Amino acid sequence: MQTKTGAPAGAQSPATAAGSTTASSATADGPAVDWDHPADPPAGPRLAHVRAYVDTSGADGHLWRGVPTLLLTTLDRISGRAVRTPLIYGRDGARHIVLATAADGAGGVPSWYRDLTAHPEVRVQVGALTAQARARTATPAERETYWEFMTALWPAYEDHQAAAAPREIPLVIIER
Repeated sequence: MQTKTGAPAGAQSPATAAGSTTASSATADGPAVDWDHPADPPAGPRLAHVRAYVDTSGADGHLWRGVPTLLLTTLDRISGRAVRTPLIYGRDGARHIVLATAADGAGGVPSWYRDLTAHPEVRVQVGALTAQARARTATPAERETYWEFMTALWPAYEDHQAAAAPREIPLVIIER
């Protein structure tokens, strides 16, 4: 499978983290955020995944069940604290593509998605590289372009969409 830019899905290595950040940075509408000390998922498999990913700079955890994952850190819309979440991703050039779906698709959108719609400034870690980025919901044309790419990467997303119907699972584009 190739992305719209012709690159093999998941085969691209992350770009240099030219935008690497320090421990904190100001958001567009508020005080500094401590991006380096985010809240992690509750105890369980997702927390184990995040810890392995962070402890090994992605050597253990970047590939999960054969697919690439990244760590997305969003700014919690209620507490203002940075929160980190592991997500399956696809790439198209410098863009990282993720789907905002619960474990089975039926539970509505995850909190990290509601957070980034309120505060689009995010931090993304792909392997050892970490950078500030902006995340946004894909346009209908972009969603159409990337949906097949993402379901080829993780076929269970089709089941998630069926469970979510008639609601459409948001596709998110992360750009640095």
